[in-house]
Formats: sequence, C-alpha cells, structure tokens
Amino acid sequence: MSFIKEFWQFLKERKKYWLLPIIIVLVIFGGLIVLTQGTAVAPFIYTIF
Repeated sequence: MSFIKEFWQFLKERKKYWLLPIIIVLVIFGGLIVLTQGTAVAPFIYTIF
C-alpha cells in the first residue's frame, strides 16, 4: 500500500495525471493475463498485443 500512496503523491506533485489511465489499463491487462492463464481465453488476449 505504501507504494500506491507514494505513487499517488508523485502524480499529484508533478502534475502527471495523464499517466493514471495508462497505469490503469496496464494493470487491467496484466490482471486479465494472470487470471486467464491456461484457459481458452488466453489466446484471444494475446492477439491484442
């Protein structure tokens, strides 16, 4: 949790709010890859990249 708080402080101080959507999308795709690893959905996710 401290990493998230520190990252949020960095975004606020440096006014880098445009990074937030990029980070959210990367976390969502990473979570999808981890959760669907070994299932029939995995090949479809890998075609996105």
